[in-house]
Amino acid sequence: MKKRLALGLATLLAISFSLSAAPKKFAGTYTDSKDPNLPADYQYQGEYAGKGMGAQVIALDKGAFQAVLYPGGLPGAGWDGKNKILLDGKLEGDSVILHAAKGKKRYLGNSPAEFSATRKFPPDGHKEYSGVISDGKLQGLTDKKKKFSLAKANRVSPTMGKKAPKGAIVLFDGSNKDEWQGGRVDEKTKLLNTDGSDIRTKRKFNDYHMHLEFLLPYRPAARGQGRGNSGFYQVDHYEMQILDSFGLEGLNNECGGIYSKKASDVNGCFPPLSWQTYDVEFTNAKSKDGKKTKNALFTARLNGILIHDKYEIPGKTGGSRREPEGTPGPMKLQGHGNPLQFRNIWIVEK
Repeated sequence: MKKRLALGLATLLAISFSLSAAPKKFAGTYTDSKDPNLPADYQYQGEYAGKGMGAQVIALDKGAFQAVLYPGGLPGAGWDGKNKILLDGKLEGDSVILHAAKGKKRYLGNSPAEFSATRKFPPDGHKEYSGVISDGKLQGLTDKKKKFSLAKANRVSPTMGKKAPKGAIVLFDGSNKDEWQGGRVDEKTKLLNTDGSDIRTKRKFNDYHMHLEFLLPYRPAARGQGRGNSGFYQVDHYEMQILDSFGLEGLNNECGGIYSKKASDVNGCFPPLSWQTYDVEFTNAKSKDGKKTKNALFTARLNGILIHDKYEIPGKTGGSRREPEGTPGPMKLQGHGNPLQFRNIWIVEK
């Protein structure tokens, strides 16, 4: 009887382990740029660049798009930092037809007809532009009927694939997740997956430089926080948002923002299903006799673009651990019910 019970328990544990190790499925979500089931819209979304101008084309599902044109170049690569031109688009055959955005719109409106990638509509600098996306190019006419042409651009972060320097602690290199509590390593891709649940380092940290690479899912039907919501928590006290905020404002609850505290200086978010990087310099808060005496200091780059420069974080963000500020803590990668993937994570303690 005891032997039978032991065998039964072993079988249940094996089944339980198998289920916990299996990837979860998320409706309307794509996590691989080579997925043959990706909708046709995917090939048109992304960045386009040309002489004196850049564009970010946001897929809004079922052949609908909004293009954000940036005078001077792409964000972090020439944009004047103020002016934007919005174009609404629709897939017709093998081309996306673009026309100047008009009508009643609101920031991140659910339907493509009401969607605006800017809080203010029309945005500063908005003009009557038009265009067509076809064969990897966005070609159009200005309000003065002058032609312009932008080619599909696939920017790569300058720190992508950066190797851990001497003395660094390698938190994840694809071989195992020994440094982490929770998460799953995909045997085929060698990527660390949240599968929708939080994962934390087993070690605690204080002051450091940290590098990580992440991949956001493609969810064209979702809006706002529905697009791959996650977070990169410094010492599990301060959340820097991870989210598909491509083409948006870069607010404090969008990719790069320090949640509820500070927006990014510039939105450095790349398109979904593009590998992206965070590089962080962090000095923890200081405390004495249980009281904080100095704020945490934070400098961050998203895809090599400086988005926070020596910012003093005034307090903890939501969802953090209970221990007081100024105490060492683990690094947390938030799941938030979304499938996030990570690779090449390392940290250098100061």
